[in-house]
Amino acid sequence: MKSRVAILRTRPDNVLADTVRLCELAGMREHLAADRTTILKDNISWHFPYPGANTTPWQLEGTVVALRQAGFSDLVCVENDTVVTDPKKGERENGYVDVLGHHGVPFRYNCFDWDLKWVRYEPKAKMLALPRIFPHGIHIPEFFVGTNIVHLPTVKCHIYTTTTGAMKNAFGGLLATRRHYTHTWIHETLVDLLTIQKEIHAGLFAVMDGTTAGNGPGPRTMVPVQKDVLLASGDQVAIDAVAAKLMGFDPLSIRYLALAHERGLGTADPRDIELVGQPEVGRESWGFTVGDNFASRIGDLMWFGPFKRLQKLFFHTPLVYLFVFGSYAYHDFLWYPVFGRRRLDEFLRTSPWGALFSRYRREGALAQSTAPAAPAVTVR
Repeated sequence: MKSRVAILRTRPDNVLADTVRLCELAGMREHLAADRTTILKDNISWHFPYPGANTTPWQLEGTVVALRQAGFSDLVCVENDTVVTDPKKGERENGYVDVLGHHGVPFRYNCFDWDLKWVRYEPKAKMLALPRIFPHGIHIPEFFVGTNIVHLPTVKCHIYTTTTGAMKNAFGGLLATRRHYTHTWIHETLVDLLTIQKEIHAGLFAVMDGTTAGNGPGPRTMVPVQKDVLLASGDQVAIDAVAAKLMGFDPLSIRYLALAHERGLGTADPRDIELVGQPEVGRESWGFTVGDNFASRIGDLMWFGPFKRLQKLFFHTPLVYLFVFGSYAYHDFLWYPVFGRRRLDEFLRTSPWGALFSRYRREGALAQSTAPAAPAVTVR
């Protein structure tokens, strides 16, 4: 049986209804357990608003509406930090706080000790990379075990994995702040994380936003390109493969997709993927390229190049904070003020999706609230 990926062309005035239809076409009910908590795992690649980099507010709201209409009432959004992103700033700047508050969906944080507890986990399947990266044991958030999870990535390139999507979105959820240790074996790491997800979650699903896609050295310093596309699937490999093909890449030439396909974790061969909705959209090829930026050139030297043998010195000692500060300074204080802000302003001024983003900033949420009714109180 072929894996199914739903794909639709959409427009700002109908994107919420299209997202609900998309989830129905992709068989969301079939892939999630009705009686379990469902985690919404958004993607904050950058705490600044930047088109193509982060989960969009309409992607988040449309998915919440779709889930609630399908009978999934127990929803929670789980955030993580990275060495260069602040989750609380990101959820505010990108409109998530107002959307989720309107729909009665709480936030949880796997990066704060006072919220989610991390526990040691022994995978049942053989791991490709994580045991050598974390020789003292693999740890995951205890809260994740037994839940559904819905990933909310965007269609964009990535400097180390060519593309990034549903599989890469587990990176922040299941690995703590030392996940930069994994970059040399990043493709194997993504396969290990999908393996673990299949062991611990009751259901897996992904809704991917390609309304504005990211071409170039992602996941942050990209050129935004309007594409008006939405995708959804219960197969994390297949949705990433379709997104890769849309961007112009051969999915089976991308190592993490080929490895996942070989290990039976999903389908990366486009010939074995059934496109539903508007399948002709899925046959497009946009000719994206990854390219490099200053940070990626340094990373290539440290993780894949001549300094690879010195990783323990650079990344497992206090020297790591020099690289963390360098990345933070480059992205937030050099690239974004010089290039990013100008591209964001152009997006807000000229793109219909920029106009929709501005509307979310003004109004907070666009759909009628789906928040569960408060229990009745009997007065005696």
